[in-house]
Amino acid sequence: MIYQIYPRSFADSNGDGIGDLPGITARLSAVRDLGADAVWLSPFMTSPQRDAGYDVADYTDVDPVFGTLDDAKALIARAHELGLRVIIDLVPNHTSDQHKWFQAALAAGPGSPERDWYMFREGKGENGALPPNNWESVFGGSAWTRVTNPDGTPGQWYLHLFDESQPDLNWQSPLVRAAFRDILRFWLDLGVDGFRVDVAHGLVKAEGLPDYTPPKSAGSMGGRPGAEDDEDEPELAPYWGQDGVHEIYREWHQVLAEYDGDRALCGEAWVEPLSRLALWVRPDEMQQTFNFTYLETHWQAETLREVIRDSIDAFAAVGAPSTWVLSNHDVVRHATRLAISFENQQGAGLGPRDLKRLPERHFALRRARAATALMLSLPGSAYLYQGEELGLPEIVDLPDEVRQDPTWFRTGGERYGRDGCRVPIPWEADAPAYGFNKTGASWLPQPELWAEYARDVQESDPASTLSMYRELIDLRAQYGLGANADIELLDGFGEDVIALRNGEVTVIANLGSWDLYLPDGRVLGASAPVGRNLPPDTTAWLITA
Repeated sequence: MIYQIYPRSFADSNGDGIGDLPGITARLSAVRDLGADAVWLSPFMTSPQRDAGYDVADYTDVDPVFGTLDDAKALIARAHELGLRVIIDLVPNHTSDQHKWFQAALAAGPGSPERDWYMFREGKGENGALPPNNWESVFGGSAWTRVTNPDGTPGQWYLHLFDESQPDLNWQSPLVRAAFRDILRFWLDLGVDGFRVDVAHGLVKAEGLPDYTPPKSAGSMGGRPGAEDDEDEPELAPYWGQDGVHEIYREWHQVLAEYDGDRALCGEAWVEPLSRLALWVRPDEMQQTFNFTYLETHWQAETLREVIRDSIDAFAAVGAPSTWVLSNHDVVRHATRLAISFENQQGAGLGPRDLKRLPERHFALRRARAATALMLSLPGSAYLYQGEELGLPEIVDLPDEVRQDPTWFRTGGERYGRDGCRVPIPWEADAPAYGFNKTGASWLPQPELWAEYARDVQESDPASTLSMYRELIDLRAQYGLGANADIELLDGFGEDVIALRNGEVTVIANLGSWDLYLPDGRVLGASAPVGRNLPPDTTAWLITA
């Protein structure tokens, strides 16, 4: 089980309101006590922080807001002392526009070797006044920005699939490829155990950069299309999932193989269908990739059964385990998302305009707990996002003036973005900033309701969400549920029920509106209290007679 830490929102050691590496190091024992095997750290490398660190200006140093390189070494050492592996975020699709590579490209001008590190193109139309194609940024607006020449005249355009401060690298360049192999070795030499590869499906673009208009039902990162498209394989966007990316990851696989121990690459690849996604984890490429098809599946039994079966089959076909995830730093927390009844595109977020149509949070948490209990019963690797073990909901009522996600600004407030899932997490109910630090400062405001979700409040409550996570994670390890290769889906429980057997354990999830009579057996754990009946939005693990 891998636990995602979003550094700026986990723990703040110096009281400036932004989480940091020493803060993480001091709190790592809580992650170990939860039962995690590894931590994945979102970016902490040198960055102007235009996109919360996903705009990297130096891949081999730590941004001062998070600490120093010595702090990173201390964190890695402490994690290993606790038996935790360390996976760090690597952002290879783009750099910050402040990176020395991009600054050199601007200074060198068109046709130079320096410009070949990035995706510079001449514009269309009179005097090149129009962008090279119609591609749109994930954060809204055009994916192209025009530069100004030293003499003040308009120059070439550069591609940025994200914010204009994040120019896309040219992965056709041998120099770019060599530079990143060196970056991998730098961190491996420091002791990291692997890399989560950001936008792993975006590095290579289709030849000629053809125009493309994505379907309205697709997520901003190329996520799952609407139900009307499910029977056909989705059209491949010319900037997502191109075949050339696999050659890059084969090179990276060889770099990791130079080091002792089990080193891993995990890809953030928003790719459909699952059979295509499985190509990222063939034996000579990555070890894991996130199963966003599962994350984006609604709380509906028939669809979930299909996704679970298809996931296991698709990954098994290439000799890899599936992964399972319900929340991360880019999506609405599942303690809110799984109970909303309206369409919410990935990356759009939630905000004050949505308040009147949001579900009651205790009902939503009950459903989220049931979904977590189902996920933790599945074979393969489970990923948890910091704070989900506390049952944290999405924070929807953030004032406009505190928002920081580029999506909010690039869409003129049309999309709220991801700030609502990134609010610093609560550790102690009665402490300043709920224990996030000692000063009370917080880069995003924490709500008053954080007091009831605080870790110290939940520690001693056997009915708390934290206690449920600990119990099920322990049972998952005890019965080897993650290590098993397959499951048996069970029939006869009704169309609104998911029932399966993983090794010795029978798992029953009631997604319907009525109680379900449980089979004879011993209940090992459950997402809510159960007797002879399994209530709606509840999952139970049993040893059946």
